[in-house]
Amino acid sequence: MGRRPVFLAILAAALVLVPTAPAVAAPTVSVSAVSVSPSGFDLDSADIPALQARMASGRLTAVGLTSTYLDRIHRIDGKVHAVLAVNPAALSQASASDARRRKHHLRGPLDGIPVLVKDNVDTRDQWTTAGSRALRSYPAKDATLITRLRDAGAVILGKANLSEWANFRAAKPTSGWSGVGGQTNNPYVLDHNPCGSSAGSAAGVAASLAQVAIGSETDGSIVCPAGMTSTVGHKPSLGLVSRTGVVPISAEQDTAGPIARNVVDVALTLSVLQGRDRSDPATLTYPRTQPKDYAKLLRPGVLRGARIGLWRLPVLGPATDAIMTSARNSLVRAGATVVEVTLPYQARLGELEFPALLTEFHRDIDAYLATRPTGPRNLADLIAYNRADPLERTCFAGQELFEQALAAPPPTDPGYLAGRAELSDLARRSLDETLANHHLDAIASPTNPPAWKTDCAVGDDDVIPSSTPAAVAGYPDVTVPAGFAGPLPVGISFMGARWSDARMLALAADFERVAPARVAPRYLPTVPS
Repeated sequence: MGRRPVFLAILAAALVLVPTAPAVAAPTVSVSAVSVSPSGFDLDSADIPALQARMASGRLTAVGLTSTYLDRIHRIDGKVHAVLAVNPAALSQASASDARRRKHHLRGPLDGIPVLVKDNVDTRDQWTTAGSRALRSYPAKDATLITRLRDAGAVILGKANLSEWANFRAAKPTSGWSGVGGQTNNPYVLDHNPCGSSAGSAAGVAASLAQVAIGSETDGSIVCPAGMTSTVGHKPSLGLVSRTGVVPISAEQDTAGPIARNVVDVALTLSVLQGRDRSDPATLTYPRTQPKDYAKLLRPGVLRGARIGLWRLPVLGPATDAIMTSARNSLVRAGATVVEVTLPYQARLGELEFPALLTEFHRDIDAYLATRPTGPRNLADLIAYNRADPLERTCFAGQELFEQALAAPPPTDPGYLAGRAELSDLARRSLDETLANHHLDAIASPTNPPAWKTDCAVGDDDVIPSSTPAAVAGYPDVTVPAGFAGPLPVGISFMGARWSDARMLALAADFERVAPARVAPRYLPTVPS
């Protein structure tokens, strides 16, 4: 899920404590933060088309690129703790890509590109743990999305740390912590939090430890860490990307999606990930009219004439709101019409979501564990394991959500069924009605407040309601960097109707073009006083 139960988030909104540092221009990048490769180009700013052009000209090889990223992991990840394990086969995969290039048999734009994978996505040649020591074993086979990446020639660089069990274990979790990988840090300010369960995926990309990463989201777990680390994250429409082989929370809301340092890399990766999968019923509604190549639709000037609804969410604090004012001005200068909106039904969504997820988690985690060759077979086994392993209680002290899920009503319960139906309906209506009433192309909102200081004793300080409507409705949500509050990044999200992923990516890319905000992290130990 990536953050505290949403019903708590909404109900506690008036009590939020967020940093109040004034919004300022992006911080100056120190020389030590620049990620220059041995062949003389900056990894942080290089996108996949530029890398492919270098490889086509012979100035770079897939082995050279992969080696550069592995070297950065060795040198930099000790500060960030984003990578759980590198893939021993990464260099051989890169070598195979170089061989295909020599034979003119490339498989597409991801061929030879290093990809970091969240460690709740099954990979046959590495453990898939969901961050839990109980799950330190190999899955039966690759997740469908991993098969698609391999078929596209991508180099599976390694597994990224995450919030254990996607933050759906303890009542007061600390995002980015797992029993297997410890605490992932925000590369902009190391004692601050990266947010969301895809913490290692976003922090790894932000620190130029991989070109692209795969995250997953139930509610906020792709977009919040991307916003907190000045990266681009895309939570796709439900059914666009297969979830087969991804450790679940809820089949009604879960999806996987890409995180990168720019929109074009996200678009190219989504083009590979998407498609139908007979093992995932949600993908069977995937429209055959969806674009095959999202990157071709990223044209300058898309914002001109667009109508954007701005959902400000002042609860996220004055620094975030000042960045949204700047973003609004950028949208207007780009030719968009901006209408300020408030999405309806949010309090009721907060009341309904968490009880539904408890039932769905028990159902779906038991089904997933049954596919594993070894290890715990059900939720009750996981609870018993955590009670017996003191290392599992060093930061996530409790497992209240596991225990509540074990006692939750079954998925046949009439109360559960009515609650989920109302929840999904209201989430769709909150977006559909707002889009229709104001004739909007998209709704933009702040993705996140400035990151809070990581503290296992108190848990997260993340009341962030902006991701919930799209997450529950199954609609797309794309976040891009919007600015900085002091040294801490803030993102802006573009949400639209289901299957409007191409349009949201195009709008986000044009915003990235007219209001560039990303700079490389400086790995500050703390916020300067």
